[in-house]
Amino acid sequence: MTPDSALTLQNTGREDAGRLAWRYNPCVRFGVLILVLSLGASACSTTMTGRRQLTLIHEDKMDAMGIAAFTSLRRQGELNQDPETNEYVRCVVVAILEVVPPEYGPDDGRWEVLVFEDSTPNAFALPGGKIGVHSGMLDVATTPGELAAVLGHEVSHVLLRHGNERMSQSILADTAMNTASIAAGAAAPQYEDLIVGGLGVGAQFGVLLPFSRKHESEADQVGQMFMAEAGFYPAEAITLWQNMAQMSGEGPAQWQSTHPSDETRIAKLHANLPKAMQAYEKARAAGKAPQCTPPADEWINPEALP
Repeated sequence: MTPDSALTLQNTGREDAGRLAWRYNPCVRFGVLILVLSLGASACSTTMTGRRQLTLIHEDKMDAMGIAAFTSLRRQGELNQDPETNEYVRCVVVAILEVVPPEYGPDDGRWEVLVFEDSTPNAFALPGGKIGVHSGMLDVATTPGELAAVLGHEVSHVLLRHGNERMSQSILADTAMNTASIAAGAAAPQYEDLIVGGLGVGAQFGVLLPFSRKHESEADQVGQMFMAEAGFYPAEAITLWQNMAQMSGEGPAQWQSTHPSDETRIAKLHANLPKAMQAYEKARAAGKAPQCTPPADEWINPEALP
């Protein structure tokens, strides 16, 4: 995703005004308090990394919005019918989900994954336990480990409540926003962009609302740990972004346009690699070695293998 949120760039003036109103206007503070109480959220929560975050929207509402968005994407899109491709993607997904702390996932512990027949390299995860992968992503993530890096990253966005945090920040930045309808998952048309963008699937609906640099870095590192704990070679998170960088000369792909591939990002993954390698070696010693076989027609880059 782009280094700075498109919403942040567009709403700089309104955010400044919102911060001033919060500081000097007790009515705004009272209004936000009523909003928090009405949404049934605790306003502040703690991520699995220990970072405090603002989350105004109840997780049940986030799940409902995620499920609704996924239903819309499934209705509008074409599903991949190749059994080998579907089994391969599910194999990688299951391996990742086996190491995900259950208390951060869907209440019922169930996840759904679909492979969409779409040549654009893209993947996403949504609150409510929904995961989507475009068939075109397999042309970029050419090994099981690289696909695990993609999926670990996307699932991390959900588990870290980045969508809730981003929408909550937008709510505070715009005091005129119809927060009740947003929380109910049935917002007026003028707020649809905020919802699909906040959930992380804005690109699918023609809306560019990328996660912040902080969110991307957090999802990178947590996702790299997930793939390592699942038994995938964590250095492949780095080769994935190197693959993306090589594609930049052909124009940014959909996933790449909202996930910047730069030296800083790769450097941070390198810095996190020693810790991830420890988790990987522990997983391998425990017998975790996912046997996920790519479809026969998918080329595997031997240089990316461990």
